[in-house]
Amino acid sequence: MSARTTAATAGTDTSTSNPPLDVLELGVDAGRVLSPALVAELDAFCDRLEASAATGRAVGVLRLTGGAGEPGLLDEGVDVHLVSKWERVLRRMERLGAPTLALAGGECGGVALDALLAADYRIAAPDLVLRLHARPDGMWPGMAVFRLASHAGAARVRRAVLFGAPLTAAEALRLDLLDEVVEDARREESARAAVELLTAFPGPELAVRRRLLIDATSVSFEEALGSHLSACDRSLRRERERAQGSEWEVEV
Repeated sequence: MSARTTAATAGTDTSTSNPPLDVLELGVDAGRVLSPALVAELDAFCDRLEASAATGRAVGVLRLTGGAGEPGLLDEGVDVHLVSKWERVLRRMERLGAPTLALAGGECGGVALDALLAADYRIAAPDLVLRLHARPDGMWPGMAVFRLASHAGAARVRRAVLFGAPLTAAEALRLDLLDEVVEDARREESARAAVELLTAFPGPELAVRRRLLIDATSVSFEEALGSHLSACDRSLRRERERAQGSEWEVEV
């Protein structure tokens, strides 16, 4: 993994109401083997993204790369405790108050596939191939299986999960596992447009709705009602405060 931070200021309103945007990037290679260092790197990325979002606007960009051949994931040093830590940090990223964007291409499996499926917005190159990690006893039964089934439906990813059938970029787009498939020449342009989309709403509002969407598949109506009412109340109060502020400005 590699990480960097950039400040997106071109065309950005730098007033108090719309602070500059911090774009934090992290590179994830599909051939990378799961390790404590990898877990720590993603956890540190979440720390930086969370801290940046707390003081202004921020978006995390995951650049997922892969080459030919079998994607990495496991070696003899991996145990279930390490797998648990990896799944927990992915879940943390999936629930951050800041949005995340994934840019992927080539053979996307292993840790890169995990990161892709946990991102809010996903842009892929036409050569992208999604592939679960193959083990002697079958496909790796990690939480990528859960996310594939949750996002696309169990029947639509059955062959990928049971038999390791690869998913091309076009197939993944049809299954709503991707938001866009674009040529390399248009990748950065599409990424900039996606960042604008992800940061169009104030504060953590996108994250609130993401949380409601994720929870909708696992909780009952009665359990979900309180969270939805709380989000509705937050939205109504924000609108009242905005209207009162506008009236005060008119009176002055």
